[in-house]
Amino acid sequence: MKLQSVRIHHVKMPMKFTFTTSFGSMNEKEFLLIEATDEDGTVGYGECVAFVAPWYTEETVKTCWHMLEDFLIPMLIGKTLQHPDEVSELFSSIRMNNMAKAAIEGAMWDIYCQQTKQSLSHALGGTRTAIDVGIAIGLQPTKEALLTAIAQALAKGYARIKVKIKPGADVDIIHTIREVYPDIPLMADANAAYTLEDTALLQQLDRYNLLMIEQPLAYDDIVEHATLQRALSTPICLDESIHSLADVKRAISLGSCKIINVKIGRVGGLTEARNIHDYCAMHNVAIWCGGMLEAGIGRAHNVALTSLPQFTLPGDTSGSSHYWQEDIISPQVEMIDGQIKVPQTVGIGYELNDKVLQKYIVSTRNYT
Repeated sequence: MKLQSVRIHHVKMPMKFTFTTSFGSMNEKEFLLIEATDEDGTVGYGECVAFVAPWYTEETVKTCWHMLEDFLIPMLIGKTLQHPDEVSELFSSIRMNNMAKAAIEGAMWDIYCQQTKQSLSHALGGTRTAIDVGIAIGLQPTKEALLTAIAQALAKGYARIKVKIKPGADVDIIHTIREVYPDIPLMADANAAYTLEDTALLQQLDRYNLLMIEQPLAYDDIVEHATLQRALSTPICLDESIHSLADVKRAISLGSCKIINVKIGRVGGLTEARNIHDYCAMHNVAIWCGGMLEAGIGRAHNVALTSLPQFTLPGDTSGSSHYWQEDIISPQVEMIDGQIKVPQTVGIGYELNDKVLQKYIVSTRNYT
């Protein structure tokens, strides 16, 4: 592979509903779409999952564009690569900025799969032909609204329900759900909203048979999560704390969690995500693929990654229609009876729908 040119599309898509977490609310997704062209004319696509504000990680849409434009694209254009694994090696001198790295790396994986005539799932080592799908439900204005959202999700066949919690909206919410749905696979996502001082409160969640509590403590913590995990019977899942395979090794060594959420953008790309998968498989640590409200390209990458065998828990990769009136890929990612079929065709398995994309492009820049 020898990258010849890159186009960055700045896209803004309205969502079908407002998604609320302990950080705030969103009703549209602004993101960067990467269109990379190899010297033989093969075009690959990647999606940058950073948000407009640095509330999830330090990265934003603008900082990722800066990193891509001024550092990552110039480092990559004109280089001859035999495999997309070499992209992360090439970028190793750049500290963090994982979402920017993952965006262009994902496009290179797409190019590689097309040139070698294999699906992205196969290239990564995937073994599943279909993946189980869970759903993340944001904070709701009332308990009735939350129960309605859960009922609708279960009716559609979702294999796992994740609900957001925060101080003042936690134990009571879980109790309400369990009164109506005592046996559904249920997890709580705290988005780093608690401290060790809340240990007694979080221990109250042990009685509700949760699959996990996701990232209860600080976004950059691994050490204190080990203390909390020893105090809980409910498995802790780390999300924001995990940026690399090195972080995974530290977390497992310390006993900071029993489950790990793998997000391609957060860990710097598909290569690192696959490496984390392989390490967790060796150490019998359960993993699942988290979501970042991706549009179609990022969603396609998530589907391929989740086909790897150690992704034993349903991920957050819902079908396109759950989030968007229309997605930017064709066909759209479709969830049927709680599952999404893993494409077996060459590349990511979906085509860019340029007609839809053009409706939502804010601007485009070209790099050669």
